[in-house]
Amino acid sequence: MTGGGFASGLRDRPGNVHWLVPVDGPRRRLPVDRWHRPAGLADAAVVARCAGPTLDLGCGPGRMVLALTGAGLSAVGVDVSPRAVALTRARGAVAVQADLFGPLPAEGRWAHTVLLDGNIGIGGDPVALLRRCRSLLRPSGTVLVELEPPGFGVWQGHAHVATERHQGPIFRWAWLDTGAVAGAAAVAGLAIGEVFRFGCRWFAELTRPTASRT
Repeated sequence: MTGGGFASGLRDRPGNVHWLVPVDGPRRRLPVDRWHRPAGLADAAVVARCAGPTLDLGCGPGRMVLALTGAGLSAVGVDVSPRAVALTRARGAVAVQADLFGPLPAEGRWAHTVLLDGNIGIGGDPVALLRRCRSLLRPSGTVLVELEPPGFGVWQGHAHVATERHQGPIFRWAWLDTGAVAGAAAVAGLAIGEVFRFGCRWFAELTRPTASRT
């Protein structure tokens, strides 16, 4: 999650129901409670695939940054929301307030970038986002991205976050499912290392094609 569109999910008490509402499709419930809880077993499966400095893009309240740090890794969260950064730091983790498409620390030297909780949607253009992730990585680095389950395809458009009492601003968003990610990754200069599932959540590990790992 990132930006002002998700501010209510960072501000409100966990337990309040939040919906992501596309302008041209059915709404979907956001896992706000999960954002605020400690990392769960599915998150741990992602952490287990990290073996070096990791950048959590759209870190929200910081559960993944804390989990990565707890696993002995150097980890930094990035979010445009000052509230998200404050919450992450309050948990004892490191975070910077920044637009991920702007300058970031140690560009080209990260072992992993992480995009969980639908953050492949940031900016509304998954190819541009994956291309940006590639630029942040060392040649052997990987992108760990959470995906929609099979059958959801690809969607790009405008959406807002709504609760029973509030409707947030409209912003660009997107999603990819497990079948659509290969095409987007290829255009961005990445390849599928593995698609894996934990419970009801789906993920992909993306790598640079072998020939480009120089």
